[in-house]
Amino acid sequence: MKTVIHKAESRGFANHGWLQANHSFSFANFFDKDKIQFGALRVLNDDVIAPNMGFGTHPHDNMEIITIPLNGVLKHRDNMGDKWIPVIPGEVQVMSAGTGVQHSEINGSATEHLSLFQIWILPNKRNVTPRYDQKTFQAAERKNKLQTLVSSIDENHEGSLKIHQDALISRIDLVKGETFDYQLKSNNHGVYVMTIYGKTLINENSLKTRDAIGVSDTKSFKIETNEDSGLLFIEVPLI
Repeated sequence: MKTVIHKAESRGFANHGWLQANHSFSFANFFDKDKIQFGALRVLNDDVIAPNMGFGTHPHDNMEIITIPLNGVLKHRDNMGDKWIPVIPGEVQVMSAGTGVQHSEINGSATEHLSLFQIWILPNKRNVTPRYDQKTFQAAERKNKLQTLVSSIDENHEGSLKIHQDALISRIDLVKGETFDYQLKSNNHGVYVMTIYGKTLINENSLKTRDAIGVSDTKSFKIETNEDSGLLFIEVPLI
């Protein structure tokens, strides 16, 4: 088994006043030659956005973009539909940028901060027709069991959102003292595990809130919990 540890405090950080951004991988003004990407996973940003603030209209192309709100209300608008769409905690949003899309993202609340994860995954098909989707995932369905949020558009995986990559994004909420064995899709995949909250032990590595570990070259690994914990798994081809 190969592992790479990314402690929470080692992430890139940018304070823009209205935006507090933590970057697991090189992004914007943060560059670390050892943190360019993890396989097909290119970006994992952990953002906090002030009330009524956000990102104005900007372009993307040939990228699979997944957004997971944690607190607050995200509002999204793009040139595929040109109307503001709310995305709330419990929901997940996907956007295949493909040949090109223009979109805006703002905090939809005038009083509450918005916190979210945004994930960029390199696609396995370029210049596809842009598409957008979102879906609600119940927290009860991930208590002590894996809940798949996103999978490949080429797979018949019911209940998950779809992207143009042989990837899996999933979550689990484990109570203190629980263990879980994670099974990887293939030897060509690795999984990047973000501790959303809590304390866990993976391959003798102790991880606390917002610590992450990349795991590869194994068929499976065990997760042990020292307290109630939530985990985000991003499994991708090791391109």
